[in-house]
Formats: sequence, C-alpha cells, structure tokens
Amino acid sequence: MKVKFICPLFVVRDMDVSRKFYENMLGQEVEHDFGENISFRGGFAIHLMSHYASLTGQNDIIFNSNNAELYFESVEIAALRDALTGSGVRFIHDIREQPWRQQVMRFYDPDGHIIEVGEPLGCTARRLSGSGMDARQISEAMGVPQQAIDTWLQGQPTQ
Repeated sequence: MKVKFICPLFVVRDMDVSRKFYENMLGQEVEHDFGENISFRGGFAIHLMSHYASLTGQNDIIFNSNNAELYFESVEIAALRDALTGSGVRFIHDIREQPWRQQVMRFYDPDGHIIEVGEPLGCTARRLSGSGMDARQISEAMGVPQQAIDTWLQGQPTQ
C-alpha cells in the first residue's frame, strides 16, 4: 500500500489572525483557501479549531505543547527578527548559533506553535568562510559534505 504525505497541519483559534501572521510576517502565499482550512505554497496548512474539533470529535486540543515546529529559512534573518520584535511576537530565543554553526531563532505563532527560522546553510558556509575558515574546516564544523560546501562557496543558490 502506498501512502503519499501531503503536509503538516496546525490547528488555530482565529483563522484571520493566523493567516495574516503567516502571510504578512513570514511572507507565505496561500495555495488553497477552503475557509476553515488554508494551505500555503510552502507545504503546510492551518485549520480552524472549531471546525477541526467537529471533524475529529476531539475537543481537548492542546496549544503551546512545544512538541513540533515549522521550519523556515531566510537570508534576512536579522531584519525578520527586528520586524517580529516590533510586532510583539513571543520569542523562545533570539538568533543563536546551533552546534552545526547555522544561525536560527525560534518563536511562537499566535496560537503557540513553534516557528524556527534559520539562515540557509549556504549562507552559513559563506559566513564561516568570511571568518577565515577553509572549505574543509567548514565541512567539519557543519557536518556537511565538502562537495556541498564547495558549491555554496562558489555562489550557487542555497535551497
């Protein structure tokens, strides 16, 4: 039996608030708007809590469970952080370097779902190169094959 994965779905309390957050703050584009369910071109969906509960028969939906996240990338991570800060978004942590040297930040969407935004790995490689590391050192630090590092350092697109 073959099963095709389509997308992750987050349940939201207020469709208008959540839609505006994902469109205006994170630049996501709506692919399909079914009213109680909206899918975004980025490959995820949001579903209105009241409708979702009526479909599943489950009324004990738990928000702020901190057990999943949506991951995005941006080459303008600092500018995005500043915009989010000005809009009152609740941060889990500011931009910080992960063990594989990528800079990321995590925050909550309006319903308490974790959102992570990181710099593209190609940007990480170029940033490390600018600090004086060679391709071999970057490969070791990031845990990424040197062939990928070489491609990124040659200015090839990142993701």
